[in-house]
Amino acid sequence: MTEHINHFYLVREDMLTEAMQKTLEAKRMLDNDQSLTVGDAVQKAGLSRSAFYKYRDAILPFHTMIQAQIITLSILLADRSGSLSKLLGVVAETQSNVLTINQTIPLQGRANVTLTVDTTMVTVEIQNLMRRIKEMEAVEKVELVGSGTGTTNTE
Repeated sequence: MTEHINHFYLVREDMLTEAMQKTLEAKRMLDNDQSLTVGDAVQKAGLSRSAFYKYRDAILPFHTMIQAQIITLSILLADRSGSLSKLLGVVAETQSNVLTINQTIPLQGRANVTLTVDTTMVTVEIQNLMRRIKEMEAVEKVELVGSGTGTTNTE
């Protein structure tokens, strides 16, 4: 099974396609005027709704990316004393902040642990954090099931 991990790049604004630049413009308008609809914003930006929806979740201003990067990991953990504690220790070593923990009741010697983690202050790349978790003796499987930003208005 091939592992899919998103890669991110920092690109100068003038190098973005016109549709990407207009998507950013429409998103700015929506952030600044709560009464504006998506239809209004894309019309003012000179962009189609389909192009907006294609790019809206994939293109973000740099300042929002550095505010809060939240990931959700699904981990299949062997039911051994101290396994969860060691897992949380590995996460803490990277300066990640655990926001939520959900662990199922162990069945057949395994429990599914779902961690939602704020990686704003993380000291390693997310791929390295996942690799460290995978290398743990009690971990059978790690999957990135969600990622996003916790953005705030900085006006």
